[in-house]
Amino acid sequence: MAELRKIPNLDGLVEIFPRVFHDDRGYFLESFREDWLTNLGIEERWVQDNQSFSQKGTVRGLHFQHEPHAQAKLVRVVSGKVLDVVVDLRKDSPTFGKYFSTVLDSERFNLFYVPKGFAHGFAVLEDAVFVYKCSNYYNRESEGGILWNDPALAIDWGVSDPIISEKDKLWPSIQEFKEQTGGLS
Repeated sequence: MAELRKIPNLDGLVEIFPRVFHDDRGYFLESFREDWLTNLGIEERWVQDNQSFSQKGTVRGLHFQHEPHAQAKLVRVVSGKVLDVVVDLRKDSPTFGKYFSTVLDSERFNLFYVPKGFAHGFAVLEDAVFVYKCSNYYNRESEGGILWNDPALAIDWGVSDPIISEKDKLWPSIQEFKEQTGGLS
């Protein structure tokens, strides 16, 4: 069975460490089991898998989808290493605006469950193939984001001179987001 670690102080986040079986041929692991989450009371229907490649120094995020297209995500790295970051944007959450980060890499094989209501992003510490399951389909009109380098969040991304998309440079600060929306439902 995998080791499941609930993240203290940010309700709903779970890091998963699957059992890995090594031998002379290489390794084997179960990269997903529905019961990992259902045993914690998390019921998700996964409808879309995504994969990206990013070179070292890239920062992607912080992204989310507005209702009715909000997405929970189950993320992992197939090769390389990233610093995975989530920010709580849930309207009535006592931890609104707080973030959590963890390193996902192809040596530990860890996964990270991100529920709806969180912005998600990652910094690429080594060239990486990043894969994730989504509980809802991507919808361009529902796309949202928070400025990745907002001083109010004070996230240490672990990369200098990051490669950022033009879109990710234009998202609102957490304060502007809160003033505009009040948070995510």
